[in-house]
Amino acid sequence: MSAGATQSTAAGQGQQLEAGRVGRAHGLDGSFYVTGARTRLLADASAVSVAGRTATIVRRAGTDARPILRLSGLEDREAAARLRGQPLLVAELAVASLADGEYWAHELEGCEVWGGDARIGRVRSLLELPSCEVLDVALHGGGQVLVPMVHDAIRRLDPPAGRIDVDLVFLGLGDSTVHSKDPRPGLSESPRGPGDLGRRSDS
Repeated sequence: MSAGATQSTAAGQGQQLEAGRVGRAHGLDGSFYVTGARTRLLADASAVSVAGRTATIVRRAGTDARPILRLSGLEDREAAARLRGQPLLVAELAVASLADGEYWAHELEGCEVWGGDARIGRVRSLLELPSCEVLDVALHGGGQVLVPMVHDAIRRLDPPAGRIDVDLVFLGLGDSTVHSKDPRPGLSESPRGPGDLGRRSDS
């Protein structure tokens, strides 16, 4: 399951978003590193669900890239170590609403990607690169392409319809390259967007 994926919850509670996974223990008090951290989700959350129970976040440390958390009920290093690899889930209803043009990763994952009238692939995940976020697209003919979340690369986003239209010329994809097995990231100088959601930049 990729970061930003969802899991079902009880009726009326909405979806849960994966904010990262429990990493290696840090210190002796039950703190641990978070791997694959989704910065926005963790910043908004006061509690997370892990291994079937909900726990309050009682300590935050580290950096955005390598956050450290301690949860209620985890009192020692061994307790944290037993949870290593478990997903940290945050209720979607507990996080701030997104602005126009912003999307959670799970809303983009699974969308069909079109170049004009041609359906070229399907979004597998949303990835963070140093310059911007990109869509990891599995091409229907085999291989993959990385599509930057910028206006020049993406002509239209319609997650409810499960469709994303891209500019094949900007991406350098033509009839001879769209089935390449080598990932071809588009180039972008746009600022990096929020780490846990897709945002189409108009730069």
